[in-house]
Amino acid sequence: MFEKVIRRSDMLSCVLCKDAPCTAACSTIDPAAMLRRIWFSNEDVAAALFPDDNPCMNCAAPCEDKCIRAHKVEIRKLMTTLHEQVKPKLDIAMPEDESRLKTDICGIELENPFLLSSSVVASTYDMCDRAFAAGWAGAAFKTICSLEIHETSPRFSAVSGVNNDIIGFKNVEQLSDHSVEENMAVFRKLKAKYPHKFILASIMGQDEKDWARLARLCEENGADAIELNFSCPNMMEEGLGSDIGQSPDLVERYTRAARKGTKIPILAKLTPNVSNMNPAADAAIKGGADGVAAINTIKSVMGINRHTYVSSPSVHGKSAVGGYSGRAIKPIALRFVSEVAMNPFMKDKHISGIGGIETWKDALDFILLGAGSVQVTTAVMQYGYRIIDDLKAGLNYYLADKGLNNISEIKGLGLDSISHTTEVLERDSIVFPIFHKEKCIGCGRCIISCDDGGHQALSFDENRHPVLNGQKCVGCHLCKLVCPQNAISAARKRVYRDKKQ
Repeated sequence: MFEKVIRRSDMLSCVLCKDAPCTAACSTIDPAAMLRRIWFSNEDVAAALFPDDNPCMNCAAPCEDKCIRAHKVEIRKLMTTLHEQVKPKLDIAMPEDESRLKTDICGIELENPFLLSSSVVASTYDMCDRAFAAGWAGAAFKTICSLEIHETSPRFSAVSGVNNDIIGFKNVEQLSDHSVEENMAVFRKLKAKYPHKFILASIMGQDEKDWARLARLCEENGADAIELNFSCPNMMEEGLGSDIGQSPDLVERYTRAARKGTKIPILAKLTPNVSNMNPAADAAIKGGADGVAAINTIKSVMGINRHTYVSSPSVHGKSAVGGYSGRAIKPIALRFVSEVAMNPFMKDKHISGIGGIETWKDALDFILLGAGSVQVTTAVMQYGYRIIDDLKAGLNYYLADKGLNNISEIKGLGLDSISHTTEVLERDSIVFPIFHKEKCIGCGRCIISCDDGGHQALSFDENRHPVLNGQKCVGCHLCKLVCPQNAISAARKRVYRDKKQ
């Protein structure tokens, strides 16, 4: 593992095609797979799988001719960078064995920690069939209920970044619109074809009797574990979804009801629409849960149309508060997961991490903060089930590179660095920024930010390179964060000063 050489911004014109013409045009490598690996933070994996002799060096690049954005993606240059700058720095070859990815949920083995989360991506037999065949270890099936569900149109909205990739995603979607009987048939069919895949049956009852009944039916029809949906923010009726998750008393009551209906493991899926998740987590464990899943989507309102004055998604001129997901919520999800993982009441209980997972690095963050499995939706909705290849390859390469044999060796290792109060942080030293002139293009973004958002500690020299005033610099590192060239790093040593009066 080393400093990233190729960034997403180097391939922004690539749209990660289905049945990519670039690959069809190449007889030696799979350019589309290589580009996708780079996009999903797997540049080391891409380099490890790249041929030792660079087939792109003297190639006429027919892949770039056939690209649907012809000559907009510098495929040959990117592949050459992999070969010349990344591959020589690798310490290990790409491991063929994926056994180090094995983990478990409450003692039930998973081939890897990656599950589809309860949503539209895991709502039919066909979808789960294709996902399981692609390599996902299992799925939290879309929440089963006895309610009659009718969805709105449209029901999605998004905040997009460069290349139109989704940063934040809103949905006003509800639960499974298939009957309980139809969903039970799906479970039986999936288990018959994939006996070793993990089926996490998400359920939502209307009363204690219904919670118990649904849990019993899911077990009888092949579910490996039950996920209690105490967190959906989109329910029309009061007393369901996140209304339950906000009430520890209801969490305990309905968990106990579900436990009466089944003997298989139970996870309580908790809502982030609270100030502290631990009261609900404690209540779930008291009620008989074997762990928790966190987080579900966050209640949100998207931007307002400047002409119609209606928020999105607009349904006949009306909108509603809905659930927010995607990369934007990951820091919030990590906060809740770490909070629950530090809870003594959760000792030896399973945590399934959810929220903004798009790359293997995202998944690793959750594992390092105590999650034993992770669930993904928004990234699949945008990029497809195929991202499992990159999730598995990246995490497997990381573990092998670190000399680790399994995920359990790293689970929770990041918890000691986390405090839920800033009072523990040392405040008597400064880490100064270091400016790398060979990378600097003289844009002055660092100076603008320091002047207007920092401590006025930077200025230009005669060559438009930043100069640091150490008497003014407080080591906030805003300059480092805004630099478009990654031309600023942190000093390795701290400078200790007398405490300011």
